[in-house]
Amino acid sequence: ADLYRRLQALAPLVPAALPPPPGRRLMRVLAAEDNRTNQLVFRKMVRDLAIELVFADNGRAAVELFESFRPDLVFMDISMPEMDGRDAARAIRTIEAGRSHVPIVALTAHAMEGDEESILAAGIDRYLTKPLRKTAICEVLAQFTPADAIPARTDLPESGAA
Repeated sequence: ADLYRRLQALAPLVPAALPPPPGRRLMRVLAAEDNRTNQLVFRKMVRDLAIELVFADNGRAAVELFESFRPDLVFMDISMPEMDGRDAARAIRTIEAGRSHVPIVALTAHAMEGDEESILAAGIDRYLTKPLRKTAICEVLAQFTPADAIPARTDLPESGAA
């Protein structure tokens, strides 16, 4: 907890973002991550990007936020309390049945043999292994940016890992 408070104190204040151009909107991103330090690091990695970011601290909260926030993209930690990432992804796929497909990208430190199959079988489109890299996050954001949203910038320098 002390480390988290110190990292928060080091995080500079984020300046007010300019409104998106007419006809464009910010991409809505839901990040399901139970670890507060990983949330802080993820937020710092994407702070220069024009996205609307919301965090869920467990899988059940992610499913609830999916319905109310209606994200364009979900980053989903696999190991979380209350409901793990695989179960949350399955629940999201059930909710979106008949609607447009929302990409889910797993975030996992568990990259052992056989994990990829079980992750993808849960309805997850892709996965990134931890520690995360800013370039990988930016590539995913650019790949899944909707046509009516402001594109993610991928020309940002690498900074840190989660």
